[in-house]
Amino acid sequence: MPHLSTFAIVCAVRAHGEHGAIARLLTPDHGLTAGYVRGGRSRAMRPVLLPGNVVKADFRARTEDQLAGLTVELAHSRAPLLAEPLPAAAIDWGCALTAAALPEATPYPALHQALAGLLDAVEAAPAARGWAVALVRYELLLLAELGFGLDLSRCAALGDVDDLAYVSPRSAAAVSRAGASGYEQRLLPLPPFLVAGGTGEWAEIMDGLRLTGFFLERSVLTDRRADVLAARERLVERLKRAVA
Repeated sequence: MPHLSTFAIVCAVRAHGEHGAIARLLTPDHGLTAGYVRGGRSRAMRPVLLPGNVVKADFRARTEDQLAGLTVELAHSRAPLLAEPLPAAAIDWGCALTAAALPEATPYPALHQALAGLLDAVEAAPAARGWAVALVRYELLLLAELGFGLDLSRCAALGDVDDLAYVSPRSAAAVSRAGASGYEQRLLPLPPFLVAGGTGEWAEIMDGLRLTGFFLERSVLTDRRADVLAARERLVERLKRAVA
């Protein structure tokens, strides 16, 4: 990638040197891509390099192995949302998860589209219920794209496709009420909206977050990537307080 010009979503930024920053952006066709922004910590650039913002990005590198120099121009700012605790927590978590979980330079066009949709929902919805289901679906899609997808097509115990109500934490497969009989306490609740579509009540949304959170922590956010789970915990706690 000697030269790449594209619109991208800012996912993570860290200081580099005295004035610069390394930004990791999710691009539509090249996946997660990092670049060095000269003056990235300046007063002018800090509002641009905020997670969730959409930027016009220009990456330039001399070789494939060199960290690219990156210049960015703000295309769409979500900075006003960062003053609101719940939207800010949702943006923080969605972008942090993406930056921590995805390998660099691997295309994930479906995830780019889904993250853009999630951020748009956070921005447009008048309340958290308007975007919380989208967050659960984004986490579920990310698991699938990384090879840890849940099989919600049929019951792992009986093979039936009706009345799916649980997920096995061992096999990541759905289980019907009949198939779960006597073992319900060992299984994870499966919210109906993940099978039938549509939206869900708050109890179902929280079940969805517990479900995806279990598999994210077990299969994706391990070792050095586990520290980003703190952002998810903040979001879940704020959601609990909002619906209490």
